[in-house]
Amino acid sequence: MEKLTCFKAYDIRGQLDTELNDDIAYRIGRACGEYLKAKTIAVGGDVRLTSESLKAALAEGLMDAGVDVIDIGMTGTEEIYYAAQALEIQGAIEVTASHNPMDYNGMKLVREHAKPISGDTGLKEIQRLAEQNDFGPVVVKKGSMTRRSILSGYVDHLMTYIDLQNLTPIKLVVNAGNGAAGHVVDALEERFKVARVPVEFVKIHNEPDGRFPNGIPNPLLPECRADTANAVIEHGADMGIAWDGDFDRCFLFDEKGQFIEGYYIVGLLAEAFLQKNPGAKIIHDPRLTWNTVDVVTAAGGVPVLSKTGHAFIKERMRLEDAVYGGEMSAHHYFRDFAYCDSGMIPWLLVAELLCVKKIRLSEAVAQRIAAYPSSGEINSKLTDPAGAIARVRAAYEGDALIVDETDGVSLEFDNWRFNLRSSNTEPVVRLNVESRGDIALMRQKTEEILELLQREY
Repeated sequence: MEKLTCFKAYDIRGQLDTELNDDIAYRIGRACGEYLKAKTIAVGGDVRLTSESLKAALAEGLMDAGVDVIDIGMTGTEEIYYAAQALEIQGAIEVTASHNPMDYNGMKLVREHAKPISGDTGLKEIQRLAEQNDFGPVVVKKGSMTRRSILSGYVDHLMTYIDLQNLTPIKLVVNAGNGAAGHVVDALEERFKVARVPVEFVKIHNEPDGRFPNGIPNPLLPECRADTANAVIEHGADMGIAWDGDFDRCFLFDEKGQFIEGYYIVGLLAEAFLQKNPGAKIIHDPRLTWNTVDVVTAAGGVPVLSKTGHAFIKERMRLEDAVYGGEMSAHHYFRDFAYCDSGMIPWLLVAELLCVKKIRLSEAVAQRIAAYPSSGEINSKLTDPAGAIARVRAAYEGDALIVDETDGVSLEFDNWRFNLRSSNTEPVVRLNVESRGDIALMRQKTEEILELLQREY
């Protein structure tokens, strides 16, 4: 039995040809159809050159399992989430490798009502069936294929999160990441024009191009931010917005072209939701926490810690009936979006907030950044990740006031804390450090830990 290494903790992702190809995509389709026993499943794909053929093979596998397939075209992952809710179907699959290199692709899967399918909720069983590859003859009645656009309904839903009357003249640079998000940007621009709302878009890299001529769309990496930052400065924009390869993550730049860490946007959105939902629960991840806990508590909400990762956050969102959840990696989750993450809803909310408060984005986050300066996520490729983490833990654990193992290890002290964890998707160790109002201390501790991590014995 062939081992399929493209199956990860909460999605499918692998190197093309060796880990993922059309044959494997077909087998995944057959396995999904058998496992879910669905009547209808929607499929979509991102802008990558290989997504269309993988999607076609996936759909063929689903139809051979007796599933009717709705192809919603070139989409972002959140459009698949929307389809799973709005079309009253039993599941949906997005073909995407998000921000991975050109020679990768993958899939994200949900069942009815956009409930995630991860390792603990069916993905391992789908993997087992796909690996066995023993499906027998095609079912008596093969499924059908239809093509349908859900863009209009999806944009209708996005517009429910803001009051258009609150929007005053605002100029936004939008970087669609080689065009993955371009069709949604264009649709929103048209809605604003029809409603005579004074939102001006400066669009860069808006046309779909799966060759990624403008680089891999991953603004979490500093080297991928210059185009957006420079355009903000050049055009005198009020804010810059950039997305990753399937635009389920949203990255913001202030009016000076400065990148704003997603950690502080979580606090900003949490406060905004609590103003409308007093006492609500807010989900956050363990990597950086103090600012979020402080903001949520001060606003009368309840902060709830969850393990990092979209499948884990969504599960906790549903369990707690939380109104909003945020990860510092720029994933933002919304109760009214079936507890799923969206890369479009956050910037709409922030733009409205800036207009209502009549402030700049830099002003909106300056106090929080000063109160809890952070390192941002620093990735280290190591030959012995487990040994390196153990070395750091041994050096600091004796003085820690709190030790938390929700995700990796978090150690807290009087005036600073850090989280160290191995990636679920890449061969790296991720470090995050923050302090209470002491940027020099934060930088000192960051350097100390990095030196310990990278020390070879």
